[in-house]
Amino acid sequence: MSAIPTTARSGVVRADDAVPLLEGPLGALLLAGYGDTRGPAFVIHDLAPRALGSPVHTHSREDEWSFVLTGRVGVQVGDSSSAADPGDLILKPRGVPHAFWNAGDDPARLLEVITPGGFEDYFTALAQALAVDGPPDVARLVDVAQKFGLDIDPGSIPQLVETHGLVL
Repeated sequence: MSAIPTTARSGVVRADDAVPLLEGPLGALLLAGYGDTRGPAFVIHDLAPRALGSPVHTHSREDEWSFVLTGRVGVQVGDSSSAADPGDLILKPRGVPHAFWNAGDDPARLLEVITPGGFEDYFTALAQALAVDGPPDVARLVDVAQKFGLDIDPGSIPQLVETHGLVL
């Protein structure tokens, strides 16, 4: 049996059919993953006001594109920081360190396209690692990230919080 789907889904994916992968200040709803598309994954991220979406991290296998639907999304790509408004597209190629956050006082929502697909499983694994009483186990979070070819810089969190007025 092949792990690669031989047919992709077709038709309309209704908003109500999105699969929750992660809840909290950073939410992740799967619209379509690799098993549906045989290509990219489509994930909706909801960000609470002033929430950090992710500290500086680098993907070794995926490119990401984030299309801002609502709110104002701050982003650091490489050494450059800026903010994106509804209708703006953020390009985050593999191998380039980046971070993102809600840069406003209202909720933000973005559509993320991740290619190749498969990385959507990271959000499920992250949700499992965070589903503990008390503070999360940092070693477990690092293990989850490494499994998905992700290099995370937790040391970037204090600077991002202070520089951009974020709330943890």
